[in-house]
Amino acid sequence: MTRCVGTISKTICRAPLGNCFTPRATFRHVQTRHLRTDSEAKVTHYFDYDQVYQNELDKKHADKSYRYFNNVNRLAKEFPQAHLAQKSRKVIVWCSNDYLGMSRNSKVLKDMHETLDTYGVSSGGTRNISGHNQHAVALEETIASLHSKEAALVFSSCYVANDATLATLGSLFPDCVFLSDSMNHASLIQGMRHSKAKRIIFKHNDVADLEAKLASLPSEVPKIVVFESVYSMSGSVSPIEKICDLAEKYGALTFLDEVHAVGMYGPRGAGVAEHLDFEANAQRPWGVVGRSAIQDRVDIITGTLGKAYGCVGGYIAGKSKLVDMIRSLAPGFIFTTSLPPAVLAGAKTSIEYQASFDGDRLLQQLHTRQTKQALIAKDIPVIPNPSHIVPLLVGDAELSKKASDLLLENWGIYIQAINYPTVPKGEERLRITPTSGHTSEHIEHLITAIDAVWTQLDIKRTSHWAAIRPEGFLGVCQPEKALNKPLWTNEQLSLREPQYVPSNP
Repeated sequence: MTRCVGTISKTICRAPLGNCFTPRATFRHVQTRHLRTDSEAKVTHYFDYDQVYQNELDKKHADKSYRYFNNVNRLAKEFPQAHLAQKSRKVIVWCSNDYLGMSRNSKVLKDMHETLDTYGVSSGGTRNISGHNQHAVALEETIASLHSKEAALVFSSCYVANDATLATLGSLFPDCVFLSDSMNHASLIQGMRHSKAKRIIFKHNDVADLEAKLASLPSEVPKIVVFESVYSMSGSVSPIEKICDLAEKYGALTFLDEVHAVGMYGPRGAGVAEHLDFEANAQRPWGVVGRSAIQDRVDIITGTLGKAYGCVGGYIAGKSKLVDMIRSLAPGFIFTTSLPPAVLAGAKTSIEYQASFDGDRLLQQLHTRQTKQALIAKDIPVIPNPSHIVPLLVGDAELSKKASDLLLENWGIYIQAINYPTVPKGEERLRITPTSGHTSEHIEHLITAIDAVWTQLDIKRTSHWAAIRPEGFLGVCQPEKALNKPLWTNEQLSLREPQYVPSNP
């Protein structure tokens, strides 16, 4: 037997009940439920959401890839030093992307303080509503000039810039095909996925494989080659000029992520594409747009304000029509609160400072060389590359975590372990990033500590990898390859004392 039981709601509403209609002012809403006899009762099962959460966490713990976050508080006046949760516990940070210490640069701080006092903390909204201001306009003009492009657009991060731009382009070009380097960053991959366009993956930095895949596509199909200049976990550098050659040959656009290169390479810090024509670009007037240099041949450049420039945010730079279209159509730009005025002002000052002064990046490069050479001398397996990244191969998630913990607890050194999914399983590593602020004493302490930890945990050294993988593994046993020749040549590093480049912004 079934009977109806009414429950009175506190909400007054206008709702149908059976065949009657109850006016809002005279009756309260009645919800009904059905009670059944025991013989008719049924057990209702609902999806167990919590079990999914737990299962996924259990998997991460089981394969030792679960990520623990250390409470590391970088000290502006003691860079590259930081304190842990307890202020008395000081450590030296060796894995920050604040490569040049611009987060504490006095000129940047001064401009940010003044802007903060005048305009407050928040931008007030999205650029389309109330967040558009003189600081955003000035920063975008500076970024466009830095890369010798017609225009630029600032986003809340470069992850958002990559995602929003690629998703928009791929959805607008009919039958668009992305050709993506196999080691591309997650933000690039997500943007291509969100566009729902076809994606073809080519082998990392393999121009022969890229050409074969480009040649397989009809000439009339819109194509975008997506790649990075410096790959942050390996330190490898892409063959930008050769990729531009192929893109022009097969009618494709080039989309270059310079996130780990801006501020670090080139006479003004515009990145690897600028660095490849170093002397010509050093003499080039600020902001001149042309088609003669390698950087000019790249259609879309993306970069970050949060690494070498020491602030936060990301951007794209390219043709005016392209930038205007992304500004007008990309949800990741339209519906995101814009960066605060103080951040925009600080980023502009940081870019202009690095465009005028090359001393920080010269010093950072010298510290990188010193660190790599000292580690190699200790038989530590440095994954060779031509950039400022110093990856140490461990090859085991649990050992990587233990090594990171021992360095922090016993030696006062913070280096975060890198594991899956950032790198493939079996390729776990420690990623060291020397900065302009590390001293010879810091480097000597680092080498002693890593040597001791490698011995304590019995982690494979270069000689051990050579014995079990004579063909080489991730290049560890093949540092002499031409592709590992440093981007900053000896001549460029010794051309002059740190100085201001000819044409200031």
